[in-house]
Amino acid sequence: MRAMILAAGFGKRMRPLTELTPKPLLMVAGKPLLQHHIERLAAAGITELVINTSWLAEQIEDYFGDGSDFGVTISWSREAQPLETGGGIAKALPMLGTDPFVLINGDVWTDFPIHRISLKTLEQDKDAWLLLVNNPEHNPKGDFCLSAQMVSFEGNPCFTFSGISLMRPQLFASYQSNNPEQQAFRWLDVMTAAVDAGRVAGELYSGQWWDVGTVERYHQLNDQLNSQLNSQLNEH
Repeated sequence: MRAMILAAGFGKRMRPLTELTPKPLLMVAGKPLLQHHIERLAAAGITELVINTSWLAEQIEDYFGDGSDFGVTISWSREAQPLETGGGIAKALPMLGTDPFVLINGDVWTDFPIHRISLKTLEQDKDAWLLLVNNPEHNPKGDFCLSAQMVSFEGNPCFTFSGISLMRPQLFASYQSNNPEQQAFRWLDVMTAAVDAGRVAGELYSGQWWDVGTVERYHQLNDQLNSQLNSQLNEH
């Protein structure tokens, strides 16, 4: 199983922190945010990674190299201009193969046990599986509704998309072939039709999860993780 990490955004909401440092390299509990994802994937046995880059791409690619220092193999998909989430995935399709792949937004942090995804298989009538979380203060209405492990846009209860999913690459290949002039498009543009067709499964995770999308939330995450680390050290 392969995985793709989305790391090509400008990080505009994180300025001034991201003016000289790309968001994936911002330090979280002593290591770059992107490194947390890479290490968790490696520990789960998912070692073939594709990572897209754009803003300050050289810094990210130089830091992680080919991935060998982290126990993985990294293929870089560089975008001259960010292609948004869906366009970035479509551009990287030749590196992702034909089997379902794990997709992770590079600007989230979670303690979700990634190895659970590697044990999943998509049913023949499903194109994707989404990990949902309880709604944070900044997204009180949620993104998707969940009932009997099926994802929809209507009903109750509704939860927030965690930025972690299992996807069939054919979803993006089909969208791309139907919209050949549209290079930049959102992940949600692709998912909407699949959700409406009842082809997306989901699961709720109630553990720790952070959308590291603003300077305030970035500092809150660091404070929490450093506090947890200090507590563990004091216990020993």
